[in-house]
Amino acid sequence: MNKLLVILLALQLVGCATARTLDAAKPGAPVVYSGTRLDLYALNGGCCAMDRFGAEAPSYPGVDLPASALLDTLLLPLSLLTVIGVSFQATGGM
Repeated sequence: MNKLLVILLALQLVGCATARTLDAAKPGAPVVYSGTRLDLYALNGGCCAMDRFGAEAPSYPGVDLPASALLDTLLLPLSLLTVIGVSFQATGGM
C-alpha cells in the first residue's frame, strides 16, 4: 500500500496541470480551475493544449485530475482576484 502511495505522489509531482498552467501565464488562457480544465480537455481528446492553455497536458490526466481539482479549489480566491483585475505585489526573502 505504501509503495502505491509513493508512486501516485511521484506522478502528481511530475505532471501537475495546475502548476503547469500557472507557470505558463499565457495571455487569454483560462485562469479559474485551469489545471482541472486542462486535465478534462486532455481526457476528452483535446488536440492543442499548448495553444489553448500555454502548457502541455500531463501524461496521465486521469491520475492528475483529483490533485488538480484540489489545488485549483485552494487557489480559487487568488484566481478570481486575477480574473477581475486585482493585482498584488508579493515579495519575500531576506
